[in-house]
Amino acid sequence: MRQNPQRRAALLDAAIEVLAREGSRGLTLRAVDAEAGVPTGTASNYFANRAQLLVQILHRTRERLVPDPADLTGPLDTKVLLGQLVDRMRRERSVHIAMLELRLEGTRRPELQAELAGFQSAELEANVAWHLESGLPGDRQGVALLYLAMLGLIVDDLTAPATLTGHPVEGLIETMVERLLPQGSAD
Repeated sequence: MRQNPQRRAALLDAAIEVLAREGSRGLTLRAVDAEAGVPTGTASNYFANRAQLLVQILHRTRERLVPDPADLTGPLDTKVLLGQLVDRMRRERSVHIAMLELRLEGTRRPELQAELAGFQSAELEANVAWHLESGLPGDRQGVALLYLAMLGLIVDDLTAPATLTGHPVEGLIETMVERLLPQGSAD
């Protein structure tokens, strides 16, 4: 397998775009080559098979969605952080759509489901730990509930934004934070 990190990242970014646009059935190594604008067969030099590609896409989505460290300095405010999350989701729409496709594909592929479960559990635990260590309000259960509520908001915003007509996202975030992470609560 080839090890050029920049080429691998470019192929994974192309795969994310294909997955978001065409769905899981459209994701082939040949389609990735075409999207990346590289010679046919290039992706197969980097990924042994489609299953390996799917797992590596999962990890590449994480790399692309990490918040800017500048957004995590100074006094932290949960509402502001969640607003930044929604902005990042909208800027990186294809990455989030690809993640939804991976979740669906995981329902059909037990090996991917196991990888997804481990990945998402670790992400959730890291987010909860970071939230609590940062001194933001709330407890473990409240932060987990906020994660689940934000996931629903993000899915609707990505897939059927008209669902949220009459429910401004900023107001929903404010209400979620106030109700799920009341000031002064502790673990």
